[in-house]
Amino acid sequence: MPIKSNKVKFGLSNIHYALMSVGEDGTITYGTPKPIPGAVNLNLPPQGDTTQFYAENVAYYVSVANNGYQGDLEVAIIPESFAVDVLKERLDATDKVLVEDASVEPVPFALLFEFKGDQHAIRHVLYNCTASRPTVSGATTTNTKEPTTASLSLTAAPLADGKVKAKTTAETTEQTYNGWYGAVWLPKSEVI
Repeated sequence: MPIKSNKVKFGLSNIHYALMSVGEDGTITYGTPKPIPGAVNLNLPPQGDTTQFYAENVAYYVSVANNGYQGDLEVAIIPESFAVDVLKERLDATDKVLVEDASVEPVPFALLFEFKGDQHAIRHVLYNCTASRPTVSGATTTNTKEPTTASLSLTAAPLADGKVKAKTTAETTEQTYNGWYGAVWLPKSEVI
């Protein structure tokens, strides 16, 4: 029986990241996705300008640039694996302390996640993300223990071939849907 289309979406979960590598010939490959537990919020407004050309007393031609997305990912805590793999913090071999180094650049990665729906979860991948260092913040404990979260500023830019993101649909094959977090999904055929 086919899956019905969602009427609504809610509930961010299953955030993963996969390191991106670019070969000398420009070929993009990804590592195995790793989880970022504790999803709280994801807000990525689209980036790109709208250009209007006026002629004949109307907007004769309208062009919209797709420059990807930019915003914030809020999680319970940044995993050490993400700090080392993406933010390039270095683990001191002797004392096992993470060290932030101003001379290194974060590396690009794919971000995988899903939103729950009334029928099924919609799974997404953003292909070319970069993250900035999280804000260091905290607060004293009062009569309640309110957890402090961590936020990363993310930029999801288009790949050289123009791909920005992909998401599952009600017609996505079961094999693709179930394997979403095993490897970064890339189109295997021409997009229609």
